[in-house]
Amino acid sequence: MSVNSSEPSTVLGTACGQMRQWWHRRSLRQRLALLYSGLLALLLCLLGVAFYLDMRQFLLSSTELRIRAQAKPVIEQYLFYRSDPSQQLAQIASQLSRDLTSRDTTALVFDRTGTLLADGRRLPEEPLATPVAAAYLAKALAGQNDVSVIQHDGEQRMLSLLIPLRSAPGASVVFGVVQMSTPLTSIEATLQRQSLIIGASVVIVLLVGSVIGFWLTSSTLHPLSDLIGACRTIAQGNLHQKVPVLPPHDELGQLTQAFNEMVERLEQNFQAQRRFIADAAHEMRTPLTALRSGLEVLLRGAQDDPQTAFRLIQSMHRDVVRLCQVSEQLLDKARYESSRALYVRPVAIADMMNEFVVQARLLAGPRTLILEEGPAVQVRLDPDSLKQALFHLVDNAIQHTAPNSVIRLGWSVAQQTLHCWVADNGEGIADTDLPHVFTPFYRGDRSRSRRTGGTGLGLTLVQGVAQAHGGEVTIASRLGQGTRVTISVPL
Repeated sequence: MSVNSSEPSTVLGTACGQMRQWWHRRSLRQRLALLYSGLLALLLCLLGVAFYLDMRQFLLSSTELRIRAQAKPVIEQYLFYRSDPSQQLAQIASQLSRDLTSRDTTALVFDRTGTLLADGRRLPEEPLATPVAAAYLAKALAGQNDVSVIQHDGEQRMLSLLIPLRSAPGASVVFGVVQMSTPLTSIEATLQRQSLIIGASVVIVLLVGSVIGFWLTSSTLHPLSDLIGACRTIAQGNLHQKVPVLPPHDELGQLTQAFNEMVERLEQNFQAQRRFIADAAHEMRTPLTALRSGLEVLLRGAQDDPQTAFRLIQSMHRDVVRLCQVSEQLLDKARYESSRALYVRPVAIADMMNEFVVQARLLAGPRTLILEEGPAVQVRLDPDSLKQALFHLVDNAIQHTAPNSVIRLGWSVAQQTLHCWVADNGEGIADTDLPHVFTPFYRGDRSRSRRTGGTGLGLTLVQGVAQAHGGEVTIASRLGQGTRVTISVPL
């Protein structure tokens, strides 16, 4: 009959798989509590076993030392004060064994050949001693002084000590052995009491420790339960949910604080997104409404009047151009935010700025455009996107300065950072508007910006270009004195 050896391993693998499934179905609180209780039980059991074994060894050693100490003066009295004790061992063995025997100890005397010469037991209450195995007697006859044996004698166990007999202390010749045997009943009763005490202590400490550990685990993981509830609430659309940060400020406290900061940032982003959608819809609704009105007028017969039709077509063309401009700027904003629109390469900043200023002077018209050159450095950046950002800044400066004003632009290098700036002496920006100038479609003066063709996306695109390069945009402005916008890009 063949035996399939893979069956035990298959059963073991199935059991392990079921155990893993059961473990993973437990909550984190339950797993930590079970792990804590298991480790505590293991530690208590190891300590209990170690204490029990140490106590057992201590009791055996104490008993052995006591018996040897009691036997030593009696043996010295019989051997060390005789002229030739080895020849007289057979005559004195009976009396020696009797004097060494007590109520809890029985002495046996053996000669050098291992033959039993005398048994000191005379009374029934004295323990019955059984000679040890010949191998142990041989060790004692060879001169070993610490031979001890635990042997079974019926239903009880006996501790037997073998004491070599010498004619003088330290003599090399051993002519006999005394076996001192005592029952371990009292030691085993003491060890049994100690084991019961240890077992009860382990159970009590394990129960108390498990309860305290479960309470500590539950209280420690309580912020995680709050986080779970907050996440579910946020998933339903409520971004105002916050989790209280409780002391101490440990890792869970830091996680809770970081979660609250993340929720606050998400709420700000969603609010900004809603504002952006509303502003974009409002920005496009005006030209679309104008287009629809113009088309309705044409459909009602205005095409029969050439002058009216021409004016309507011109107005509709402006609105279409405006919609195209807004759409292109929105696409540019999305590309810069994803950083995929950049074509970064080494650029000589002096050549790029001199090329740009020639084109910018055509845009400035009657205004004076002055280039303040900085050091000739080479920077890794996307020159087209940086030029586009500078064009937006120059265009803003043109829209908010008088025809005879001066616009300055230039660059400088400080602390491994390239600073490109555009400055004017125009109207400036009010302090209440400065925090919002990078918000899409924001205008400090909506009527003037719309009249001059602004969409409110210029500074937003400038900020997107700077951030796509790992830099930033800063604005310094005073109302009525002018504005300076600086694009900072790491070298």
